[in-house]
Amino acid sequence: MGEPLPANEPLTDELRGRHFITLQDWSREEIDLLLRVSGDLKRKFAAGRETEYLRHRTIFLMFFGQSTRTRNSMEAGITQLGGHAHFLDTSTMQIAHGEVAKDTGIILSRYGHAIACRNCVWEVGNRYLNELAQWSSAPIISMQCDRYHPLQALADLMTMQEKLGSLKGRKVSVIWAYATSHKKPVSVPLSQILLFPRYGIDVTLAHPESHPLPQWAIDLAQDNARAGGGSLTITHDQEAAYRDAHVVIPKNWGDWVLSPESTSTEALEAGRHWKCTVERMALTAKDALYMHALPADRGNEVQDAVIDGPQSVIYDEAENRLHTAKAVMALTMRASEPGQ
Repeated sequence: MGEPLPANEPLTDELRGRHFITLQDWSREEIDLLLRVSGDLKRKFAAGRETEYLRHRTIFLMFFGQSTRTRNSMEAGITQLGGHAHFLDTSTMQIAHGEVAKDTGIILSRYGHAIACRNCVWEVGNRYLNELAQWSSAPIISMQCDRYHPLQALADLMTMQEKLGSLKGRKVSVIWAYATSHKKPVSVPLSQILLFPRYGIDVTLAHPESHPLPQWAIDLAQDNARAGGGSLTITHDQEAAYRDAHVVIPKNWGDWVLSPESTSTEALEAGRHWKCTVERMALTAKDALYMHALPADRGNEVQDAVIDGPQSVIYDEAENRLHTAKAVMALTMRASEPGQ
């Protein structure tokens, strides 16, 4: 069996059984703990050391949509922690016949030790996860909903800390980008603008006027910035977002105002010039990072020369999805007593 979790970490016991639906519900100290445990698990994984902190524990992974990194980081992660994942395609569950979240949450939580769920349907997903949490006797872990993607934001923060060290006063630009591959939810950029200012980061949010983020999220991000010593600046000038940035995250999101996970063709095509290019990366600070949650719409969101270039850290970022997922599971799914 692997070694114990890092000794003398604060709040370790208090995180047992906690839901992980939005990082807004987690304090700065608790997020710092998640990051420390993520780093510890990453080092042990690289050294080939076992970390079976969740032996014989079961997590149910409920997906209302497709996934590559999230599914595999969760499945591989629980295996490396000594537990087991059940992959559940909700189209093959009784949910497809109308079973409500209450019944699903009560039953699955009696069968195992956590329920993770991805439901990105606008104005449905977050409500569904919270209803699961209301009835589940086990932790609910969000694998992305219509509002939040806490696992991605946590991995992004870990990656920036690894590459840049101190983040206070760094300019990180979250930028809308043109894409045609599929209409992407707002939950990734929304989670980033909420989390990053809590760490003293100066966030620039750049997008065409046709693709704003919800005002409630902007207001909350401003509150987080005031509390965390960071800032949030909104611009419709993408060159301004790239200029002197230490990190750029150009990524598409759909027009939530128009309809769920959608955008008008006219508005989308008007934003064709919103692309991460070599020329725009030249505006950034020395040794700036290019990041993307993936999958990227190559050729539309970003030029290959950028995403495959020396400033790109997309694969390190994706790798950190494994270790942050493991940290969340290890701390929330722990047995109440050793050996249980």
